[in-house]
Amino acid sequence: MSLDELMIMRHEWALVAVALILLIAEIGMAENRKQNIKLFTCVLMALVTVIGFLPAETGTVFGNMYVTDPLRILMKNILNIGVLIIFLQSFSWLNQPNYQDRVTEFYLLMLSSLIGVSYMISSGHFLMFYLGLELTTIPIAALAAYEQFKSKSAEAGIKLILSSAFSSAILLFGISVLFAANGNLYFNAFESGDSMINVLGFIFFFSGLAFKISIVPFHLWTADVYEGSPTSVTSYLSVISKGSAVFILVIVLTTLFRVIQPMWQEVLYATSILTMTIGNLFAIRQQNLKRFLAFSSIAQAGFIMLGIVGGTTLGMATVIYFVLVYVFSNLAAFGVVQAVEQASGKIKIDDYNGFYKTNPRLSLVMMLALFSLAGIPPLAGFFGKFFLFTAVAESGFYVLLGVAVLNTVISLYYYLLVVKAMFINNSDTPVTAFTSDMAMRISLVACSVGILIIGFYSPVFEYIKNLCVIGN
Repeated sequence: MSLDELMIMRHEWALVAVALILLIAEIGMAENRKQNIKLFTCVLMALVTVIGFLPAETGTVFGNMYVTDPLRILMKNILNIGVLIIFLQSFSWLNQPNYQDRVTEFYLLMLSSLIGVSYMISSGHFLMFYLGLELTTIPIAALAAYEQFKSKSAEAGIKLILSSAFSSAILLFGISVLFAANGNLYFNAFESGDSMINVLGFIFFFSGLAFKISIVPFHLWTADVYEGSPTSVTSYLSVISKGSAVFILVIVLTTLFRVIQPMWQEVLYATSILTMTIGNLFAIRQQNLKRFLAFSSIAQAGFIMLGIVGGTTLGMATVIYFVLVYVFSNLAAFGVVQAVEQASGKIKIDDYNGFYKTNPRLSLVMMLALFSLAGIPPLAGFFGKFFLFTAVAESGFYVLLGVAVLNTVISLYYYLLVVKAMFINNSDTPVTAFTSDMAMRISLVACSVGILIIGFYSPVFEYIKNLCVIGN
């Protein structure tokens, strides 16, 4: 393999290098200096993120099993930014005595999962995609059970591994059926027809991915796993794992399965309505903020389907833009939840009564994140939903557009319940004033800047749209 071919896989090589460096540091570093691993890892991850944005060769390797182009590179860079923010937000949590001797394991497992995400996005063959998917999922199942002294964490790990095994079996069966129908699994030679066996293979393949994205009716594991997992792992599941599955779904639907577009449009049409509505209705009933954000993320997955259902280039661009916005908005909300949980152990919405009076800055960040998730102008979330609605209107699905607008109003109601608790409700025992560590503050500032800049700086969407046009 030449140096140019090596550089095509620079994202994966960079992540593997970071993992190896951490492994060597864990073995060779003195015990009293291992606390520096957190800062060391964040610096290395920041370097990987910057390297991802540098110009580099694109193309294919391993006989077209691995593919990269500017659009796929952008997808990986978006997810790398998200993981860097999660690393920053996990500082204080990893400082707790129960986890100080397992800090490196946390980073190694998360990096392993991110390597799987990168291979999944760059897959040019269904088996490469499947291997990437498994490498993404198994480390995260271990991380869900990371808090070994909490029964809910163990329960979350077991539920995640069982649901992942079930979804992987369904997806692998779908791939087998597609192979039986077409005789090959290479993306560039795949000729999906509208025969019954092709449709059957697609249904199983889509069902397997739907588990990862938490699309109704494959969402039942989400709230329990989100609640039981450590908050940093929940953030990863909510943003990185879901974002990567959305990216690969967009790629395969708009390329491999374009022949059966009328069929999968009907499937996405129905699942989008169900996912938005059920996610919203269950979110209203939640008191635990992690369960609240879990059902909120299910509803957001329904909104993402709006961009995919038309199968247009504009829709593809809106989905990638929305995921970028979602990374900053959701990680800002989870960052505040994690900071409060670390400082006070409080996790319910009622615990946030009077929060603004004691912690005004965190309250403002939380409000910014929730307003962005709700789609209130002029924040980035508003433009994300506006572009999604434009894409679905362009495709002529006006009833679906009406349902989406109605669901946006419902989501606005429950997001405002949290804002009301923070700014209007009074409490005799509010969360006491506290100061977050520097890493958490940097992550929340980065999220807030991202929510504001992406909303106001229109070249971001234009850049994504141009890459989608070139890619198609």
